[in-house]
Amino acid sequence: MSRDTISILDGSTFVVCDRRGDIDAAPDQPHGLFFRDTRFLSRWILRFEGNGRLEVLSTDQVDYFYSQFFLYPPTGTIYKNPAVSVIRQRSVGDGVHEDLVVLNHSSEPLAVDLHIDADSDFADIFEVKDALKKKGDRYRQVRDGALILGYRRNGFVRETVITSKDATVDESGLSFEVAIPPHSDWQTCIDVVPQAGVAVRPKHGHGSFSKAVPNMERSLEDWIDAAPVLDSSWDKLGHIYWRSLVDLAALRFYPDIAPNSSLPAAGLPWFMALFGRDSVITSYQALPFTPDLAETTLRVLGARQGTEVDDFRDEEPGKILHELRVGELTHFGERPHSPYFGTADATPLWLILLDETERWTGNQELVKELEPNARAALAWIDEYGDRDGDGYVEYQRRNTQTGLENMCWKDSWNSILFKDGSNSKLPRATCEIQGYVYDAKRRCARLARDFWGDAGLADRLEEQAASLKTRFNRDFWIPERESFALALDGDKRQVDSLTSNIGQLLWSGIVEQDKADALAGHLMSPRMFSGWGIRTMAEGEGGYNPIEYHNGTVWPHDNSLIAAGLRRYGFAEEAARLAYALLEAATYFDWRLPEVFAGYQRSLTHFPVEYPTASSPQAWATGTPFLLLRVLLGLEPDGRRLRSEPVLPQEISHLALRGIRGPWGEAGEASGKRGARS
Repeated sequence: MSRDTISILDGSTFVVCDRRGDIDAAPDQPHGLFFRDTRFLSRWILRFEGNGRLEVLSTDQVDYFYSQFFLYPPTGTIYKNPAVSVIRQRSVGDGVHEDLVVLNHSSEPLAVDLHIDADSDFADIFEVKDALKKKGDRYRQVRDGALILGYRRNGFVRETVITSKDATVDESGLSFEVAIPPHSDWQTCIDVVPQAGVAVRPKHGHGSFSKAVPNMERSLEDWIDAAPVLDSSWDKLGHIYWRSLVDLAALRFYPDIAPNSSLPAAGLPWFMALFGRDSVITSYQALPFTPDLAETTLRVLGARQGTEVDDFRDEEPGKILHELRVGELTHFGERPHSPYFGTADATPLWLILLDETERWTGNQELVKELEPNARAALAWIDEYGDRDGDGYVEYQRRNTQTGLENMCWKDSWNSILFKDGSNSKLPRATCEIQGYVYDAKRRCARLARDFWGDAGLADRLEEQAASLKTRFNRDFWIPERESFALALDGDKRQVDSLTSNIGQLLWSGIVEQDKADALAGHLMSPRMFSGWGIRTMAEGEGGYNPIEYHNGTVWPHDNSLIAAGLRRYGFAEEAARLAYALLEAATYFDWRLPEVFAGYQRSLTHFPVEYPTASSPQAWATGTPFLLLRVLLGLEPDGRRLRSEPVLPQEISHLALRGIRGPWGEAGEASGKRGARS
């Protein structure tokens, strides 16, 4: 999001406004109040004395769900100071609560008129993203003292209910006649409640609620207190860690099928919804810090697992969903997101998370509970994921109108390119998905043997994984490049561009040991390592562009998995160097790693360059510092023990985490000093 905007959020509800607190959204801008994939406020402008707009003294985002705006009316000259100032205090939960305070700084009584212009276009999030026109009818009315902004399309009805006990309400908005004694103040409050055909939690106070309450079962302080305690010689790391904990709390939402449990939405502003791949990877990253998210993610995605062949939604039995939406276009079948299953990697990733969650929590009952889902996911890999029986998972959309062309994590249309920059042919089998499948089968072999009582399945999965590893290292290896192909395309040609996907192969463990040195060399070379992180595509490739979404930018979550892969294959110093580069980059983004940033060489820019449309906060970028801490401390669960083999970068002499929960209890601790291993 732009630094000229202020964003507050709570799960899938969020507000994006300017630094005055005003909203004046263009049709294709993600500004406004959004709730359940619909914009419920597109205009919210405070006017002073007729048509006057206020100017900004200061803006403060106090919490992820609460912001303050300190404003004043301009006098038109530098020689006259304003005698009045205005404070707007805004919080978000299942709606918006805004407190408005006007202060009279003079020795004379003050009478002013305030007006709030209010409107809503009720745009579906996809209509905002694609600048589409509405098909229904908007209406506005005053009902029982409240301003009602409404939208109706057949039986689909959405309303914004705006109330204030001190306002004169008409169809244009809310008006206030304010009289303030000398050196005094005047206060009022306004509630904005979205009505989307679902029950909201009860609030107390006038109108609907006295303050928008975040959808949290426990306070932010309790959430942070439950996380492990960080101690580091590099004090900036504490700020990054705290920011990640707060952002992860902000991104949690409570799904309809598990209203008492939370899991992470993917990111602000476009992806405040349930995602398969994003929620799984974020939960994996955060396992040592907040394992409850992983358990909910597994259960919710398992409950929404595919059960039939549906071309429109790219659904198949056993498949894990890609994205679930509840807005207008989904309601009328104009988008397939009810849910949409257009991902080939969420299913093996879900299996990986299932095993990893048991390793970190010891929750054997969860593994047994989800055994049918895991078996269905394994069946999908072999029966539907492998489309042509060649032993590799390929993808090709059935929904050619609104489905995704690329169903890997690099899901833009031009992300799977040859080294000359030309596009590849569908169906595609990307390399990292084969690594996920290998890892998933090995992990499920453990689960089958230890928890499901099925030694036969365990043996078969181990044999399949071993065979896949052998074939993959033969079919995807490009000897002249000393690297793996990005993919095999529809003609079984090796897509030969050099990309960051090879780093995720190390994370999965599918790489034969004699090839690992070459991969690490590529990843840490100047062509790929910008100094702030590893680029999605190597500099010099035909499709390389440092500001192309998947062909030269740096993605923090991708780098966190690569760092874990380097560490897995013994490149601990390289992993530490990469981890520090990413953490240092976060210091330039207000301690928060964005979804993606530009791939310019560090020596050219001297600071990481923002990507114009990056989500922030974004779930798997928020989870990146957690996985990097695990990498630096060498944290691995080992039954009822927590192992740690720290390898720190030169810039950090001491690092410790205390209170890591797991089968070993709640007192798990890991610490290390530069140059020492424990």
